[in-house]
Amino acid sequence: MAEFTAAILTFLKAIGKYRWHAVFITWAVAIVGWAVVLKLPNQYEASARVYVDTQSILKPLLSGMTTLPNIEQQVMFMRGTLISRPNVERVMRMVDLDVKATDAKAHDKMVDELTSRIKLGGTERDDIYTISYTGPDPKLGKEIVQAFLSIFVEGGSSGKKQDSDKAVQFIDDQIRNYEEKLAAAENSLKEFKIRNVGMLPSEGGDYGSRMVAASEALNTARLELAEAEQARNALRRRIAGESAPGDKVAPIINNPELDERIAAVTKNLDSLRTQYTEAHPDIVANARLLDQLIARKKEEAKNRKPSADPGAGYSPMFQQLNVSLADAEARVASLQARVSEYSSRVAQLRARSSQAPEVEAQLAQLNRDYQVNRENYQKLVERRESAKLSGDLSSVTDMLTFRVIDPPTAPNVPSGPNRLRLFSLVFAAALGAGLAAAFLMSQLRPTFLSQATLREATGLPILGSISMNWTGAQTIRRKRRLYALGAAVLVLFAVYGAGVTAILVRPTGL
Repeated sequence: MAEFTAAILTFLKAIGKYRWHAVFITWAVAIVGWAVVLKLPNQYEASARVYVDTQSILKPLLSGMTTLPNIEQQVMFMRGTLISRPNVERVMRMVDLDVKATDAKAHDKMVDELTSRIKLGGTERDDIYTISYTGPDPKLGKEIVQAFLSIFVEGGSSGKKQDSDKAVQFIDDQIRNYEEKLAAAENSLKEFKIRNVGMLPSEGGDYGSRMVAASEALNTARLELAEAEQARNALRRRIAGESAPGDKVAPIINNPELDERIAAVTKNLDSLRTQYTEAHPDIVANARLLDQLIARKKEEAKNRKPSADPGAGYSPMFQQLNVSLADAEARVASLQARVSEYSSRVAQLRARSSQAPEVEAQLAQLNRDYQVNRENYQKLVERRESAKLSGDLSSVTDMLTFRVIDPPTAPNVPSGPNRLRLFSLVFAAALGAGLAAAFLMSQLRPTFLSQATLREATGLPILGSISMNWTGAQTIRRKRRLYALGAAVLVLFAVYGAGVTAILVRPTGL
């Protein structure tokens, strides 16, 4: 603590030796600084506040019918691009600042200065934005803020209809292209169907399903033909037995249960033959069962005794059997024609088995291309109507509503510069400069101010010291100098106080 106190005292003594230099430099810095502060031009801040309403009742009403613009993103884009070079140059033209630029360098300097003076504040949460401009001319500031406010409002609506028209025009071009593609696809499909008539798949399915259906129909017809032939043969044997009662030929016995079993086994056997070969165990077992049933029926016919009635052939039953035989013959003939037709179809399909899959593949490709073009065409038509609705919505209605809360005005009271703060800073800087100058001179022209400093500097013992003996005239001069120094300092503080009072009284700054 003692060392710190000694250092402070040494510092004060060094400054006191060059006190007049400190006072002079302080006065010089203060006078120059205060003059500069008082001559600074007044700065006027013109501002305007605008509220951007992004909530529109049309959003929920038109949701799903058209593409609504992203209003929040649009506002953020407008805010980020408002203070851009094109907009600043446009504002300069609007307020006639560009005529003051004599060359390109002056024009660029004016653009940079205007960019630095304009400010845009606000938050997306409140949707309230403030446009402010600080400059020496309040009227010019008002015009600049009004110009930027107009650009900000115009950015919410300008270009929407034009963008929508461009989108509709582009979609119309694409629709015309797809119409040509659809016409070409339809012609290709028509020509392909004409060239490959008879080989195209029906509505029921493709070639494989047609082949399976034809085979099943053929097997069913064969089964019905076999049943009809069995019934016809049974009628023939019955008639043969009834027409020759004296012969030894025994008519077939009428056993409905056995006939039904034979018909069922025959049908099952025909169905198995469409799926398996003759060596399949099921086909072998059913064939063996069918042979056993037929043998059983023949055995029953042999064991039946012939009729001894000589008029049996002329009975009504015999006539009814002849009628049934005629019907059976007719049914057999019709079933034979059906079997022949189905056999021809199956043979034709088998003959085309190598070409039909390729035709089906080509047809599927043509249909797929046609469907893709048709779906794209329908989507483009829907998008065009949506784009038209969106353009009409943007041009007729206001998705963005701008409400000017505070219009720009020319301020009467300047907003700057803050002369009080600058005046005080100059005074503090002048005091610091005077003290620093005195201390610097004491370092440039050092002297020993005490015995201790001399002893530390030389390392020699100090035997004694001689005090200064001032005369009466010297004492009076010293006192006068001290009074003058105090007066100079007091006048400096008085001038500072007067300047502060004048700044506070005059409405020329803060």
